[in-house]
Amino acid sequence: MKPRHRNILATVTGLVLGAILNSLLVELGPRLIPVPAGLDMSSMEDIRRSMPQLPAANFLFPWLAHALGTLGGAFAASQLAAPGAIGPAAVIGVFFLAGGIAMVVAVGGPLWFISLDLGLAYLPMAWLGYRLGSSKSSN
Repeated sequence: MKPRHRNILATVTGLVLGAILNSLLVELGPRLIPVPAGLDMSSMEDIRRSMPQLPAANFLFPWLAHALGTLGGAFAASQLAAPGAIGPAAVIGVFFLAGGIAMVVAVGGPLWFISLDLGLAYLPMAWLGYRLGSSKSSN
C-alpha cells in the first residue's frame, strides 16, 4: 500500500478508535463518580448551568476521556501509519483539540480544568501516542 493511503487509513482508524475510547470513558465517569444530586446533565444548557456546582472529582473522567482518547487514537494511528509518519498522530491531536475547544465554547468550565484539558489532554497526548506507537512499529 502506498504510504499516503496507509497514512490516511491510519488517521481515520485512529480517529474512530480514539472517539470510541473517549465515549466509553465519558459514559463510565458518572457511574463511578456520580454527579451531585439535584444537578441536571441532560442537555448542553443544563451542563453549562451545572458546571460551577460540580466538584473537582467530576472533572476526572472528562479529562481522562480526552487524554486517553487522543493517546489511544494517536498510538493506533502510529502503529498503522508508514514508518516515521507523525502526520496521522498530529491530525488526531489537532482534531481532538478542536473538539475540546468546541466543548469549552459550548459548556465552559472552571479555568483550571479548561487549562489542564486544552494544555495537556490533546497535543501532548498525541505526541506521546506517536512516540509510543512509532517506536513499536519501527522495530
